[in-house]
Amino acid sequence: MNTIRVSRKAANIDALQLEFAGIPKPVPGAGQCVIEVASAGVNPSDVKATLGLMPHAVWPRVPGRDYAGVVVDGPAHLLGKEVWGSGGELGIRRDGTHSRYLTLDIAAVREKPANVTLQEAGAVGVPFVTAYEGLRRAGLPQAGSVVLVCGGNGKVGQATIQIATALGARVFAVEREAGPFRGHASGTVRMLDASRDNIAEVMRDETGGHGADIVYNTVGSPYFEQANQAMAIGAAQIFISTIDRAVPFDIFAFYRGQHTYVGIDTLAMDSIACAAVFDQLGPLFAAGQLRPFPVHADYTFALARAAEAYRAVLQGAPERVVLMP
Repeated sequence: MNTIRVSRKAANIDALQLEFAGIPKPVPGAGQCVIEVASAGVNPSDVKATLGLMPHAVWPRVPGRDYAGVVVDGPAHLLGKEVWGSGGELGIRRDGTHSRYLTLDIAAVREKPANVTLQEAGAVGVPFVTAYEGLRRAGLPQAGSVVLVCGGNGKVGQATIQIATALGARVFAVEREAGPFRGHASGTVRMLDASRDNIAEVMRDETGGHGADIVYNTVGSPYFEQANQAMAIGAAQIFISTIDRAVPFDIFAFYRGQHTYVGIDTLAMDSIACAAVFDQLGPLFAAGQLRPFPVHADYTFALARAAEAYRAVLQGAPERVVLMP
């Protein structure tokens, strides 16, 4: 068994039909290489695609967007290199990474930092790409910038906090209830309890009335109003998800605040676009300013247990779920 394939949409995770197949090692075309996958993160978008919730997904196909592995065929200068990456087209519009082998254009391949293991590298992908692309589009935080992360203990939230604190920002993070920050950070993270704290009031009180220069709202509608009230003049708010699609919008407050809203959809970023993000993240990982998510044995699955891995993600696993082909 070298790969899994989803042949049709499923009504729910229990009805999911995975085909397990043995395939020969692929032969790369011009400008391509073949990667033997060592680890591949499982993202919510991977699971949604297998359940038919991605209208542009093609059938049948191999799921999976993130990977780390070793180049086993292609140009001589890449052979044996340990590489990592991600791509919005992988597992959606073409076969993806939940397989023993992955064929990619050479332009999309990046060597991973030596201090990140192959197992860890396969779990970096989507959360860090999403976090960085949002911050980049909003104008990367500078030393002394104030950043508010809504959903700070989610994986995109944790990645955002890592990047923001590595760049010298002062970070506040919101969760639904009281609790510590669960990830790595290069500075102090002020955690707010949404069940008790008035987010906007705390932000104003603790920043001398300034508020947040960047709000990374990973949840969307539940924090929309208070996040708006917490924004500084000229601030940007980033969205990657929501519960309610329609929210009240105060146009007056928006233009008087000189605010910007940024929407991020990394499914629109192919492997080459994601490689450009890894070019920026790689040196920060190599320097130890960013750290990969811990990969725990309880959340690591062989390909034969892929359905269990998908179920764990769908049920809100608190740790990164990783397939080990």
